[in-house]
Amino acid sequence: MKQAPVSPREALTEELYGRFSWSGRWRQRFARFFHTFTWLTLLAGLGGIKRAVDFCLALVLITATLPISACVLLVSRLRDRGALIQRTRRAGRWCEPFDEFSFTSSPQIFSSLPALVNILKGDMSFVGPRAVSPGELTPREREARKRYSARPGLVCLWWIRKRANIAYSGEAASDVEYVEAQTLRGDFGIALRAIPALLYGEGVAVTQDVVSILDISIDNMTMTDALEWIVRHAAAESPAQICFVNADCANIAYRKPDYLAVLHAARLVLADGIGMKLAGKLLGREIRQNVNGTDLFPRLCESLCGTGAGIFLLGARSGVAEKVRDWIAEHHPSTLVSGYHDGYYSPAEEPEVIGEIARSGASVLLVAFGAPRQDMWIREHLANTGVKVAMGVGGLFDFYSGRIPRAPVWMREVGAEWLYRFYQEPGRMWRRYFVGNAVFLWRVVRARNRGAMKSSQGGTRK
Repeated sequence: MKQAPVSPREALTEELYGRFSWSGRWRQRFARFFHTFTWLTLLAGLGGIKRAVDFCLALVLITATLPISACVLLVSRLRDRGALIQRTRRAGRWCEPFDEFSFTSSPQIFSSLPALVNILKGDMSFVGPRAVSPGELTPREREARKRYSARPGLVCLWWIRKRANIAYSGEAASDVEYVEAQTLRGDFGIALRAIPALLYGEGVAVTQDVVSILDISIDNMTMTDALEWIVRHAAAESPAQICFVNADCANIAYRKPDYLAVLHAARLVLADGIGMKLAGKLLGREIRQNVNGTDLFPRLCESLCGTGAGIFLLGARSGVAEKVRDWIAEHHPSTLVSGYHDGYYSPAEEPEVIGEIARSGASVLLVAFGAPRQDMWIREHLANTGVKVAMGVGGLFDFYSGRIPRAPVWMREVGAEWLYRFYQEPGRMWRRYFVGNAVFLWRVVRARNRGAMKSSQGGTRK
């Protein structure tokens, strides 16, 4: 039998009764209790299995590394008569304090071997949030409180992302992400991702503000710095161009002086991709973060929410920019999209497209023509568009329209997003990645060895 439709007033009455009546409040309390009990039960079950795996693996590794530990202790004893094992006070699971063991004097690769004893005792795990000192992260904060429900680990999600230069969110947020989604399979994946992360070296916080790579001056910013710069300049008087430079862009600039001139003239040039990190490492000029347009875009939409600064989307195939606009409307409804236009128009139509951008009143222009065309187009037409900030974003529209899926997060964490792009379009990407990346690194090494690179003394881009 068909039920009669419920009026909005009846629905509201039912909702208020369910929330504020005596029986409704008790149902809510029971639901919260049941949710908490279920979560703690699952956590205990998972913790039991994980604890067994940690114990067995730690026992095996302690046995296997006994000769190495003995050699380290012997060499340390011969060099120094002081304490051989260092004890560092840490806050463990549920904030229980414990001493983390490490060798006082040893090569860095072996310094954490004594921490296997902590794992054997149950103080730590192989994978978990970073072991912190008592009081470093107060459990009064909600995010910090959740991280303490897991044992601290030798390896953590934040550590991997920091080494891959994609640690855009805070450490506490990464810890919560790990705790809420932790599984044995997930821990195994994190452990595997830690292997290539070791090769990338530590993430850096203090380095030069501007570094030179193949005669391209890179503004060495974090994602947060770049977002603040864009929001500030979106309300400025004079227009500014932003360029994202990856290994392929550097190769193009090496061959095309006109494109290199555009990069020199841009107000902001940001390092994009693992290739730029490796180049900076080879040159001794560390890159702070991988500030690419694809990761910057959703954060930019969030930063512009409620500011009145509109975005204009230009480029890609017909209908793609419109889908990106729909994505913004769904995920950031308070962000203003001033207009959009595909990138397939004739030279005769170009003045009308530029006029459309100017009439839209947009403050930020995203151009998806691909490098170097997008950057050279912005350089030529920026003054006529009326926008305050313009940037070339490559294939960003294809990702956020859903036309092309982006690499999984775990591939980005190990710096292998390029491999996923090759898998998607091997015919178009093989030369760029397998030939281009090798040529780029060869040029960097050659420039370093010959001393042909300009010495970057730091400073600020004018």
